[in-house]
Amino acid sequence: MSVSVDAIDRLARICDEIDARGRVRVSVLAADLAVSEMTIRRDLDVLAEQGRVRRVRGGALALGPQRFSERYAVQARAKERIAAKLVALVPESGAVGLDASSTLQRLAAAITGARQLTVATNGLEAFATLRDRPGVTVLLSGGQHDGRTDSLVGPLAARAAQDLSLERLFLSAAGLTADGTTEATLEEAAVKLALADVSGEVVLAVDHTKLGRAGVARCLPLNRIDLLVTDLEPKDERLRPYRGRVRVL
Repeated sequence: MSVSVDAIDRLARICDEIDARGRVRVSVLAADLAVSEMTIRRDLDVLAEQGRVRRVRGGALALGPQRFSERYAVQARAKERIAAKLVALVPESGAVGLDASSTLQRLAAAITGARQLTVATNGLEAFATLRDRPGVTVLLSGGQHDGRTDSLVGPLAARAAQDLSLERLFLSAAGLTADGTTEATLEEAAVKLALADVSGEVVLAVDHTKLGRAGVARCLPLNRIDLLVTDLEPKDERLRPYRGRVRVL
């Protein structure tokens, strides 16, 4: 399909806006570029197919790393459904790990009735949520604060993971393909790999918009994932590339 010069210029301008703001709305772009909202929606769909942006309701997001506050509101209902599935997998005692994702932050908030449960995390928000929770001892990894993701990363964070022994690791990802997970930064991928190495079981929690998407940094191959939890029903056709290769909940 041919694309006009005007359309190419418009796509470039939309990408510039998304890179600058992190998120754009259809209505704002339509007004700024003096075109219809339908045209903007088509443009965003093209950019999403090219892997340059991620479509969300009413607009689009940059594919690069985003701050926790920006990620938290994205696909909120889907993440709540995922957290409701995950909470039954959290034991009353023992040791588990949580990453710094907004999806797992919802799981942290839902943990109740724990008895001698240790939770290790590299997420500042998860630590703040769990530090006064009865029955929970929360361990915050060391490392460097990454302002792009509001997580602790770097050699110290990865080294801290080596001293742990976790029954189960709950983590999310920037994207999931048939090859495995990807992350928005190499530093985030390194910490998640380190945590997975000391975990008896790895539970991946991603909403449906992450399926088929790829971030810039490779992380866990699919055979390192024991359970895939999404907001979809397990028999949903969108999960077909993963069924048979990983348990799906």
